[in-house]
Amino acid sequence: MNSAGHSEATARRGLELTPFRGLRYDPDRVGSLAAVTSPPYDVVVRPDGLHQLQSNDPYNIVRLILPQATTPAERNDQAARTLRRWLAEGVLAADPEPGLYVYEQSDGNGLLQRGVIGTLRLSDPSEGVVLPHEDVMPHVVADRAALMRATSANLEPLLLTYRGDGSSSATSELVEQTAERPALLATTTEDGFHHRLWSLTGPADLARIRTDLARHQALIADGHHRWATYRRLRAEHPSPSPWDYGLVLLVDTARYPLRVRAIHRLLHGVPVSEALHAVDGLFRVRRLDVPLTAALSTLSDAACAGNAFLLAGDGAFHLLDRPDPALLARTIPADHPAAWRTLDATVLHATLLDHVWHIPEDDPTRIAYIHDTAATVEKAERDGGTAVLMHPVREELVRDLARQGVTMPRKSTSFGPKPASGLVLRALDL
Repeated sequence: MNSAGHSEATARRGLELTPFRGLRYDPDRVGSLAAVTSPPYDVVVRPDGLHQLQSNDPYNIVRLILPQATTPAERNDQAARTLRRWLAEGVLAADPEPGLYVYEQSDGNGLLQRGVIGTLRLSDPSEGVVLPHEDVMPHVVADRAALMRATSANLEPLLLTYRGDGSSSATSELVEQTAERPALLATTTEDGFHHRLWSLTGPADLARIRTDLARHQALIADGHHRWATYRRLRAEHPSPSPWDYGLVLLVDTARYPLRVRAIHRLLHGVPVSEALHAVDGLFRVRRLDVPLTAALSTLSDAACAGNAFLLAGDGAFHLLDRPDPALLARTIPADHPAAWRTLDATVLHATLLDHVWHIPEDDPTRIAYIHDTAATVEKAERDGGTAVLMHPVREELVRDLARQGVTMPRKSTSFGPKPASGLVLRALDL
């Protein structure tokens, strides 16, 4: 191979972020930009949050990412019709030229995150370019794939992180310089987060970012199911095609560290008393008649010493810790690194869900995955189920396991802040 060919092959082993013509809301056609945005599809607490978002504005993005109809096929057809109608009416319009988008989120309390939105060349895990760290649920991938097929669109960006060289990298420099310019759009969402977006279209700027990112690999922070969906749809379309790329937000965590939070579980139809009875003698159980914040503090302390969980749903909190070592030895697979075997998520899925409670982790009629802690507790109390509250894992551990090719149990982490859905979309036929 000649030197040029070798350089090209080397570049392909890194991140390849390309510009695209973003679809954006026309602010004159909607009530407000904030009213048409939504959290990512899997963060919306359904049905409560869904109904609220739908009532915020008739053009809220949730009508595309979580369409409502009797059957899955009808839902996807409805989303496709809605997208076509909004495009025809000019509610959504494509930017005139391809670009990358600098995206900023801040909360007014010191949290600031900036990154770049573009279309990323898809790769297989064996290439080591994009590292997944969680397993996915096949039915969720199938659901997202059907929606993307119907709409021929990437409706919301995934959140990926990479470790750059801090402020000295070309991408970071351009991000910081761009953030000093007037923004393409700015809005504040209901959660108090401020969002700003800029476009980068200059060939020299795009080339600098492309060269810089070609040296890096990324970790999927949020969007494992959508990344798996991208890869499934790529396999369905002969290359080269627009399906070779997927919409992502790339954040340099050397410059902007992400927050890592837990994703909690809601066990449908399992009263707290029943869940506690099943773990009797297998875990130490302590009842905590304290507010949520105090209970989470106790969970944090217990998690420093070993595996620990909070159960809720009966008006109190119950701390589970100090699992029986013999129970762990016979329920947790031994063919994984120790760091994986001792994860709370591993113990929850392999020991509690599979062995003690006999709840399939991918059956939505038996278990739900909810990001908001208070909402998980409230739904458990209202529905008579059991909330299982988790303690977050460290980002360094997540990245270390991903580099070893070891995936964590599903829905093990919640990185954030997550990009708001509805600020920029991608149509694959543009």
